[in-house]
Amino acid sequence: MAKQNARPNRLHKAGFYAANALSGVLPWAWWSQQRDRLMSELESLTPSTRADIMARVRYYNRLHQTFAPAPDAEPIRSFSPRNKSSAYYFDLRNVIRYFPRDARVAYQLGDVTRIPEHPRFVKSRPITAGDTNAHSVLLKLNTVRHYVKVEDKLTFEDKHPTAVWRGKSNHPERIAFARKWADSQLCDIGCVRHKEPTVQAYHKPFMTIPEQLEHQFIVSVEGIDVATNLKWIMASNSLCLMRRPRFETWFMEGTLQPDIHYVQLKDDFSDLEQKVTYYREHPSEAKRIITNARQHAARFSNHNHERLISLLVIDRYLRLSGQI
Repeated sequence: MAKQNARPNRLHKAGFYAANALSGVLPWAWWSQQRDRLMSELESLTPSTRADIMARVRYYNRLHQTFAPAPDAEPIRSFSPRNKSSAYYFDLRNVIRYFPRDARVAYQLGDVTRIPEHPRFVKSRPITAGDTNAHSVLLKLNTVRHYVKVEDKLTFEDKHPTAVWRGKSNHPERIAFARKWADSQLCDIGCVRHKEPTVQAYHKPFMTIPEQLEHQFIVSVEGIDVATNLKWIMASNSLCLMRRPRFETWFMEGTLQPDIHYVQLKDDFSDLEQKVTYYREHPSEAKRIITNARQHAARFSNHNHERLISLLVIDRYLRLSGQI
């Protein structure tokens, strides 16, 4: 089977950082004017598009009551790259700079697995019933890692009828999963060596995304918070297998439905081979789920809408905190 061409990851990252460095020279007044223009465009959209955008805004920002900003909230004018990952810094800077410089925002960067005491902008949050996670206000952060555009030129039929997974051994459940299925004839499962002092039986060589996309089935396994690979799997022609997600990001993992958008596995992954066997024998069902998954992934591909939703999420935060 021919290897698929892939845009090297280093070029993807270089383009991200170069574009953000260039945009940093524009004055604050220009961003303020752009905010008014972008937000005024909401009314020009079709009713269905506008309704979808506002539904996503309410999903990301579940705050309903007024609140005081967290004690450590800082003025937007003071936001700097100091002590921050540049990937998170650029993404957050790119959306808060549209707003008044004296407005104060609270945020928690990195892999967030607990709901903060005060409302904060985060990349990830636990999936909960109702609005109990409302203090975790989602923004599209660390995009350079989580939103990698992948072109899958292989049809489902052209792929190997096996399941694949690669990921860091940064969580005990990932290690247990790799140990269980490392020798399966239906799977190519293994952890990429992370911090282990010696090579382990569950270690396997690194695989590029195009190499993984040569398989009909790709497993998504959460690490510290969400699984990074879920987004590109669902945009591909491979079938995603995973247990019910426990965390969510801008990708709205909490809205995904088992056997509609993905094949649900048991929490201990013990039915992996059973599910692979079933969908090998029922490819039409597999392709139906893949179609639904691709439709979900496509919701996040319109750059203008993504920026508008981000601004509306922040605007809601600032209004409820009495700053607009």
